[in-house]
Amino acid sequence: MAGKCIIIGAGDLTIGKFDVGEEDFVIAADGGLAYCGLLEIEPDLILGDFDSVGEAEQQAISILEKEIPDRIIRLKPEKDDTDMMAAIRIGLDKGYRDFRILAGTGGRFDHTLANIQTLLFLKRHDACGYLIDGSGMMLVIENEEVRFQKNLEGYLSCFSLCEKSEGVTMKGLKYTLQDATITNDYPIGISNEFIDEEAVISVEQGQLLLILQYVTD
Repeated sequence: MAGKCIIIGAGDLTIGKFDVGEEDFVIAADGGLAYCGLLEIEPDLILGDFDSVGEAEQQAISILEKEIPDRIIRLKPEKDDTDMMAAIRIGLDKGYRDFRILAGTGGRFDHTLANIQTLLFLKRHDACGYLIDGSGMMLVIENEEVRFQKNLEGYLSCFSLCEKSEGVTMKGLKYTLQDATITNDYPIGISNEFIDEEAVISVEQGQLLLILQYVTD
């Protein structure tokens, strides 16, 4: 399916704007509704147990439930899925395979970690997801290769999400690796640097979390 599924969470909002295309589908997950006005984005769907929204948003949701009930999904507080995971499942069911998660980091650390796990969930469901903030993004790769354009400036950190990721190769960065093994108990891959070359990161067997921190003028 063309277009992206854009999910706005209730973490820290560190961007001032985000471009939404006509084919994109926007979901406000719980407290993420409060950010929609700041970003000047109208959500196509609002969902959550709404335990992290203020009184004004609660009143607005109650009104919307009466006026446009098909665009509101109220979840029970007692559930297995987080609000973010529920949003991701809906996006997958609608056929989207490209996910951009805004305001999915910061705030409560457990929510940030849960959102990182959702990136691997998406990977396992033939989709790709990016946790985006004002200074960079996170993504997960599994048994594959990813490339970054050569004009990036900043840092790239790489962490294994499993006991060991094998056949890890990094090219076009300040510090290179060739067919290495990275484990989840030693942070050998932190703070590598872009060097104005196309960067290539690959893993033959395992899952890597890549964290990009850009340097901008």
